[in-house]
Amino acid sequence: MAVNKRKPRIAYISNHPDSIVEFSHLFREHFEIHYFQNIFQFIYWANRNEPLKLIVTHSDLLDVNGINLRQNCKQIPNTQFVPFIAIFDRITFSNRSIAMSEHYADIFERPIHAEDFLTRANYLIKNPPFYTHGNKHNDFNLPHYRMPISKRIFDVTVASLALLVLSPFFLIIAILIKLESKGPVFYASKRVGTGYAIFDFYKFRSMRKDADELLEEIKHLNQYAAANNAALDATRMEEYRNYLCEDCKMNQTSCRKKLYMDGDMICEKIFADVKKLKEGSKFIKFENDPRITRLGKIIRNTSIDELPQLLNVLKGDMSLVGNRPLPLYEAEKLTTDYFALRFLAPAGITGLWQVTQRGKAGPMSQEERMNLDNEYAKQNSFWSDIQLILKTIPALLQKENV
Repeated sequence: MAVNKRKPRIAYISNHPDSIVEFSHLFREHFEIHYFQNIFQFIYWANRNEPLKLIVTHSDLLDVNGINLRQNCKQIPNTQFVPFIAIFDRITFSNRSIAMSEHYADIFERPIHAEDFLTRANYLIKNPPFYTHGNKHNDFNLPHYRMPISKRIFDVTVASLALLVLSPFFLIIAILIKLESKGPVFYASKRVGTGYAIFDFYKFRSMRKDADELLEEIKHLNQYAAANNAALDATRMEEYRNYLCEDCKMNQTSCRKKLYMDGDMICEKIFADVKKLKEGSKFIKFENDPRITRLGKIIRNTSIDELPQLLNVLKGDMSLVGNRPLPLYEAEKLTTDYFALRFLAPAGITGLWQVTQRGKAGPMSQEERMNLDNEYAKQNSFWSDIQLILKTIPALLQKENV
């Protein structure tokens, strides 16, 4: 006599009826799902029943069913070692970072891709992660960069000596900045470095005081956006209007699927191209930024504005050599496995991308920049860092503003 195999028991917590219906429709054949509207119902039930295989919640991170639920689950014997998955209406850099720090097993964005969710859920059920909640970093076998002692000693020694020697020069630059325009001498912005860590990033102020407020008004001047627009040339736009890609035309077949854009079904490959352009570029850079002051142009072209980052090096936020730490609005777009690789390397004042860009004719595409960042993340070493520092000195004489 055949024995019915019991489905894995999971909990789904959400106060959105449409989310519950969607989840039930997709996964009721695969799991024994117990539904709860809020943390209180779930905690009461979890304390009185056998442990679950998986906990899934649909909520904004700061709602009661979000981070509060996750923290409570860590304290309850029946739930503290159960893999915890969050479903967000939109994944951002902020909620991804907090989810990682709170030891979420994974996060998904609505609408849920059923096959991807099933693959991940079944893996977590069979191989639940081991949590050590006191660990500041992750416990899911995600790689984490640890700076070699030799690199750290070199950074501290060089940064300390440089700050000591350059202190009179710092004073002169500070006076000139104050004479030219109102505002602080130093500019501190939030940047994202190694392992998505956020820190205050220091520079000599080279822009107008209201530079951040003007950013939205001049985004159309972004060099990376221009490169993206050039990639979708007249031929590609004609393909878009015809809804067929080159493979379709060559094979006289159609790879069109049920993908909709502006109300029409189009070829999946054309859809991917146009979607990429609509989302915008991941990096922002302006050839002639109107926000920069006259002195600012000089200290930028000579990289003098970067010198206060020696303080970041002493603090341990950065290294002398590494991948450039990114503003939040850029980093929040780089969360896929391919893009995240660049964050598994030290953040640096100079690095492979800067040296390559200085010696390159014409603007660099964001794909080229990303590949260089990934290359450094995979192959960096103390001696390669020394070579990059030596290459940086002549590269500073180039006019290209990076």
